[in-house]
Amino acid sequence: MTTRDEIWQQVCELLDELFEVPAEKVKPETRLYEDLDLDSIDAVDMVVHLQKRTGKKISPDDFKTVRTVEDVVNAVEKLVREG
Repeated sequence: MTTRDEIWQQVCELLDELFEVPAEKVKPETRLYEDLDLDSIDAVDMVVHLQKRTGKKISPDDFKTVRTVEDVVNAVEKLVREG
């Protein structure tokens, strides 16, 4: 998972697997809490799965400001880049 497109694909697959959100419903501006009806427990679950997929430790601070699907992709991309 290195390119932005690959990260996007992984996030979409994760949303589908964990929360049954169809890929066609996921857009960069899709809001996690309002549009997808996720809660803080769901967000933690998503972070745990992203950590497994990236092999990187995700800081809770990095996810405090995450509100949209694009925010998730940006946070993961930053993590992977910093390696």
